[in-house]
Amino acid sequence: MSFLKLVFKPGINRDQTNYSGEGGWWDGDKIRFFSGFPQKLGGWQKATPNPFIGVCRQVWNWVTSFTDNFLGVGTDVKLYVEVGGLFYDITPLRVPPTAAGAVTFAASNGSSTITVSNTAHGALAGDYVTFSGAVSLGGNITADVLNQNYVITSIVDPDSFTISAKNPSTGAAVVANASDSGNGGGSTIGAYEIHPGFPLTTEGYGWGASIWNGSYGWGLSGDTPVDLMQRDWFLDNFDNDLVANIRKGAIYYWERGALATPSTALGTRAILLSNLTGANSVPNVAMQTLVSQNDKHLLAFGCQPYAGASTDYDPLLIRWASQDEPQYWNPTGTTPGGSASSAGFLRVSRGSEIVRALPTRQEIMVWTDTTLYSLQYLGTTDVFALQQLADNISIISPRAVASANNITYWMGTDKFYAYTGQVQTLPTTVREYVYKDINYAQTDQIVAGTNEGFNEIWWFYPSANSNWNNRYVVFNHLDQVWFFGNLGRTAWLDTPLRDFPTALFTEPYTYSDTVAGSPNDGYLYQHEVGVDDDGLPMESYIQSNDFDLAEGDQFMLTRRMLPDINYNQSTAATPTVTLAVRPRNFPGSQYQGDPSDTQNVIETTTDIYTNQVFVRARARQMALKVASDQLGVQWQLGSVRLDVRPDGRR
Repeated sequence: MSFLKLVFKPGINRDQTNYSGEGGWWDGDKIRFFSGFPQKLGGWQKATPNPFIGVCRQVWNWVTSFTDNFLGVGTDVKLYVEVGGLFYDITPLRVPPTAAGAVTFAASNGSSTITVSNTAHGALAGDYVTFSGAVSLGGNITADVLNQNYVITSIVDPDSFTISAKNPSTGAAVVANASDSGNGGGSTIGAYEIHPGFPLTTEGYGWGASIWNGSYGWGLSGDTPVDLMQRDWFLDNFDNDLVANIRKGAIYYWERGALATPSTALGTRAILLSNLTGANSVPNVAMQTLVSQNDKHLLAFGCQPYAGASTDYDPLLIRWASQDEPQYWNPTGTTPGGSASSAGFLRVSRGSEIVRALPTRQEIMVWTDTTLYSLQYLGTTDVFALQQLADNISIISPRAVASANNITYWMGTDKFYAYTGQVQTLPTTVREYVYKDINYAQTDQIVAGTNEGFNEIWWFYPSANSNWNNRYVVFNHLDQVWFFGNLGRTAWLDTPLRDFPTALFTEPYTYSDTVAGSPNDGYLYQHEVGVDDDGLPMESYIQSNDFDLAEGDQFMLTRRMLPDINYNQSTAATPTVTLAVRPRNFPGSQYQGDPSDTQNVIETTTDIYTNQVFVRARARQMALKVASDQLGVQWQLGSVRLDVRPDGRR
């Protein structure tokens, strides 16, 4: 009799065969490696009582000089500021609010559909509008029912559209009665928000393209090429204020202001940067904006040239506003603050477009589709300078990059990279697993983020059979190990300004959702909170590679198993996990057995009081699996021991 101590190398390895990876881990879900040993992921729970509308692709956290802890949230439909667990709608308006009396209503007895009349409204189905100043129609359709934010359900003609009346507290439908014969009075004002964007990227030809959104409309002919980019926001703070731009779209500005409380600002909307007092030569379109925080310049990457026509767009141009004055982009003249302008521009020379810019400790890294540059502040009349860092590289999406411990990591189109002062290919043990199962039509969705408490870089991505992010792959940069699993998240932010990593997710849209103009609600989650999936059990498991029970040349009989499992942080009264031994005789045979020998996977439930487990398994090789699906369980696996002895060569 002898005991075989099972000590596995940390990390999952899928770039070798199961058998050749002996001594490692083969598969897992919702686990991580901590101090070299696998354990279940920390849990998550909703951080806000109410949802937001749309798919969130970007969040940004900042604290003002008044100690407001703000979170900017950009979705395909809305722009929010979250504070104190509440979402405040600051979505910009498409046009100034209508004049009082320009909007009237008409209801039908027994229906919740309200027809809204407004000459040349310019709205599309799926747009949002906020009414104010309306009075009751006389019955169930009260002033409170009318004076709120509505999604436009259908367009009747250029001068009218429909909404569905709802209770302002519950959102439930409100049905008009025979007394609802009024028109809302002569003081109604309509505030029309910018058109929603697309929840995901659509490529194809006319009717064959997958999902329509934004206008939620139809009408392109079948042979018309379609390339509709999902809506992404880029958010950053300029002192107390928020700068927000739509990827390849307009630049907006939300002012926190100098008031002692933010209530006034939270009741106002973001406006075009070009509408700020003293604005000059602001780009109408930018791929991305960010603030160079050390020197207080607002930069635009991929934008219109100075003094260019409104339709001009240079995807390789970098422009910046004058120092401390984000609205002044004229490189000559005197700014509203009375200083000489430090605005200017540079042009990237390689690649076809700028994909992403990311500020780091000493520089701003700028990716094109083929090249990486460093943009550095000089403090001279030239202001900024560009230096090429690497050529013939790739980046799979604008959000597939994150920095940790002064190293920047990103996901390319066919491998992972790290920048440590020079660009390097990041060695990985899961490259085949990830890149052979990606939906390359939806790579814009791929998002990266850090989980600093565990020294991890996370990437969320859509698998080949999914149109939405449904998987993750993680690199532990301290232990240099990889692991993966299944989880849907569309945005992620780990910031020291909040207690826990923040993630956001919206349930995938269906075809009927997008056509009807009714985006699904999404939620903000706090991760590493508790041990469960938002109050539900979290299913997690890890399975080892096959290992020989001796030298692989004879059968071994396993009679006992001595577990080594830590249940710290569990909240269940008696936490349990399932231990399974999965014997087989040949790498190509099924675990259930082969034609010459009937064997079964042997599973047993263990808890904190389990000293040993009696099993009977006869095989040449075996795999170990640990799994849990119980509410309130946290576990960490140590070194399991098997009681084995030789049992012949047949």
